[in-house]
Amino acid sequence: MNKVILMGRLTRDPEVRYSQGQNSTAIARFSIAVDRRFKRDGQPDTDFFNCTCFGKQGEFVEKFLQKGTKVVVTGRVENDNYEKDGVKHYSVQIMVEEIEFAESKNAQGSGNDGAGRSAGPAPAGDGFMNIPTGIDEELPFA
Repeated sequence: MNKVILMGRLTRDPEVRYSQGQNSTAIARFSIAVDRRFKRDGQPDTDFFNCTCFGKQGEFVEKFLQKGTKVVVTGRVENDNYEKDGVKHYSVQIMVEEIEFAESKNAQGSGNDGAGRSAGPAPAGDGFMNIPTGIDEELPFA
């Protein structure tokens, strides 16, 4: 089985083109930065993946995604190996089968620096209810 699920932010605006012919198909290419869950000294803490999607997903990417947008991508990994001047080059790309937003539009515009880090505390209207302190004593199932 070849299945991958990634959550990350677009590193640049997507490149979208359309195939030639009577029934042109959208082809979208973009890159996402995915933070590693566990970080080690001297090791990178982010991985970058090149992604490609076609058809309706490509049109979705063109219309709604831009640099810094946080998305969840489901798809498969494909080898993208080639030989140039006698030297073999190895790489992989993610062939996207499903894509969806990983945060609300309000969260995107609330001071993120494009790398998922917030510039300050979230505003009061962040969509979450404030829980008063000391509420634990009142809950019957605590």
